[in-house]
Amino acid sequence: MATSDMAKDAAALREAIVRKLTYDMGKSRSGARDRDWFLATALAVRDRVIDRWLEATRAAYEQGEKQVYYLSLEFLVGRLLRDNVTNLGLIPLLKEALAPLGVDFDAVRQAEPDAALGNGGLGRLAACFMESLASLAIPAFGYGIRYEHGLFRQILREGWQHEYPEDWLQFGNPWEFARPEISHDIGFGGSVEAVRVSEDEMRHVWHPAETVQAVAYDTPVVGWRGQHVNTLRLWSARALDPLKLEAFNFGDHVGALAERMRQEAISKVLYPSDESPAGQELRLRQEYFFTSAALQDLVRRHLRVYGDLRSLPDKVAIQLNDTHPAIAIAELMRICVDLHAISWAEAWEITRGSISYTNHTLLPEALESWAVPLMERLLPRHMQIIYLINAHHLDEVRAAHPGDVRLLSSVSLIEEGHGRRVRMGHLAVVGSHKVNGVSALHSDLLKKTVFRDFHAIAPDRITNKTNGITFRRWLQQCNPGLTGLLVEAVGPAVLDDAMRLEGLNPLAEDAGFRDRFAAVKRANKEALAALIRQQLDLRVDPAAMFDVQIKRIHEYKRQLLNILETVALYDAIRAQPHLDWAPRVKIFAGKAAASYHRAKLIIKLAHDVARVVNSDPTVRGLLKVAFLPNYNVSLAEMIVPAADLSEQISTAGMEASGTGNMKLGLNGALTIGTLDGANVEMLEHVGADNIFIFGLTTEEVEARRRDGSHGVAAVQASPRLGEVLEAVESGVFSPDDGGRYRDMMASIRGHDYFMVGADFDSYFDAQRRVDARWQDSGTWMRSAVLNTARMGWFSSDRTIAEYAGEIWNVPIKR
Repeated sequence: MATSDMAKDAAALREAIVRKLTYDMGKSRSGARDRDWFLATALAVRDRVIDRWLEATRAAYEQGEKQVYYLSLEFLVGRLLRDNVTNLGLIPLLKEALAPLGVDFDAVRQAEPDAALGNGGLGRLAACFMESLASLAIPAFGYGIRYEHGLFRQILREGWQHEYPEDWLQFGNPWEFARPEISHDIGFGGSVEAVRVSEDEMRHVWHPAETVQAVAYDTPVVGWRGQHVNTLRLWSARALDPLKLEAFNFGDHVGALAERMRQEAISKVLYPSDESPAGQELRLRQEYFFTSAALQDLVRRHLRVYGDLRSLPDKVAIQLNDTHPAIAIAELMRICVDLHAISWAEAWEITRGSISYTNHTLLPEALESWAVPLMERLLPRHMQIIYLINAHHLDEVRAAHPGDVRLLSSVSLIEEGHGRRVRMGHLAVVGSHKVNGVSALHSDLLKKTVFRDFHAIAPDRITNKTNGITFRRWLQQCNPGLTGLLVEAVGPAVLDDAMRLEGLNPLAEDAGFRDRFAAVKRANKEALAALIRQQLDLRVDPAAMFDVQIKRIHEYKRQLLNILETVALYDAIRAQPHLDWAPRVKIFAGKAAASYHRAKLIIKLAHDVARVVNSDPTVRGLLKVAFLPNYNVSLAEMIVPAADLSEQISTAGMEASGTGNMKLGLNGALTIGTLDGANVEMLEHVGADNIFIFGLTTEEVEARRRDGSHGVAAVQASPRLGEVLEAVESGVFSPDDGGRYRDMMASIRGHDYFMVGADFDSYFDAQRRVDARWQDSGTWMRSAVLNTARMGWFSSDRTIAEYAGEIWNVPIKR
């Protein structure tokens, strides 16, 4: 763009921002704060999206294109201002527009709250996929819930996690469009009436006891260079009867609102605790609420354009992101059979032809199941449909495998032991034409473990689609310094095609380039060090290795292993001060589920260890520990570019894929990890010399569990581990409560299900290999450059292209 043209466009954008500030928000320039400028700027940028958005939607229907509908309980989109202006190519223009107003772009973007629509990798993957769908010009809708308070805001007091509501919608969301005219009735409870419509045919009519409205809120999702815009449609729960006026007039002001509050609780909080029966019911209500709204919405749209549901598989691809929306199989059958009088056989073809299912976990507790009595009470018609699906399914299995009672029990949708339950993962497999895992190892384990018998009876059903990340967010936006260096080194085409990163391979041998790469990393580390000082009042040295573990707190992700190695390193530094130790900053961030007490205790242990280590002068600053609170996308965007070492240390066979490993590797962090999830494929791509692999393999973990091996053997074989456990369990790090960690340490000496003790020595030795590599800065930076160079394959564009070609059967225009 010529300088004069850019100046004119910047002036027009400036005028639009001031107009939004004045007439949409009623604020003067002199009285406007950063938040006001953010809202005005977002509204002005949004205006530049709308025409493209409407055109993309219109074109999809006029051209009869097949559309993807992505159903996910989470969409962790983070802040959207920089995301949108980057994809629209407006960053320089926006900065020039704001400068004469005395407004700093960075201050404006940081005034935007993170959208509290997800928790971890599942939600962030959905956000990356939505961006890639738009960037590849694949018409798509994302469907989820518009949570008013998200998961929770994490406050840490004396190391203990406390949960508070997120207030991200307090000042409104400028990116969304309320669609009160688009609403769907969602029923719960009640009874089912069998109505005879002919001598040979019965029709079932569900009479719900209560009805909640799902009201749409639309957010445009802008693809790269703004060439295509899709829709994220989130549903908010609204009571049909907002106020019991008679009760209110009789003075029961609280009771008059009680039913409204109960119904609208559906869209208040992500993952309400399911420790109580009421919590379990709310979780099921949430899942059915958004799934039913999504299916009613896409069916309405399909019938308006094409007139017949029988063409649904040709025009619609419905992807279930994990097991949460699995009730979609029963709901689509209900819509077809009950509401549109389609025969059962045809409805089943429509349902299976339209739906596919992504599994994200091998953990039994994450493969949801619901008690049959709860399902029968809350969704009586769906329970009837599930029974009938199961009957037909088992008839087919029995015919193909006569006499195999074990197989029938294994693949049944109903679990009969310890209280009858509906296996939602089984329902998702039976009702989908394709099931995919999210890494090569995970997909292989699906076939061998949780869905082994399904794989035996339908060997073509399960496939693999290794996860990916959008490099536009996790490189171009969060690491502009490195992006500029890459553009200069391999050309601007790297902004469009992640595989162009391979052009860096020869530059890893160039000492001058490595120095420039290191300088970018150092600048990012200085920014993170400033944030740590601001939030924790802790000084850390940017010259030290930044050793990062940022993810949901869970025992299988083994933050505990990292903390115990930190204690061992602390002891070693004090015992052998003469050795040339590599200075380290151990950086943790992540939330524990509100009801996950062991995970909360792990957070407390990290803080207790940090308090002791950070205040000990004998360590001489060689080791610091920092736990940053309230982990979210924006915090990740600060940590990821600054990381030197990426901790991907889950128990082998338990992490489906991971995407944090890809984000950190893309930004030049070296990985220390087990052969788990996508680490296996990362090893293949980056090479064994540029990654630190340790620990038991999946097969070895399973063998130990089968043999009943206990952690006591690992403790007896490792004096170092024994000393660490003794120090922690005796209260060295918790003098205020000497027994605080006794049970947790006893679990390592006991069953040690997550193999913390079994992998401890291997992990400690791998960390010393890390130390040795760090001391040779040239070799370390060579590996760092190669990690960035070889991460292009892990782009979500590649993943989505594979879904499009092999599961959804939709063309890619870009």
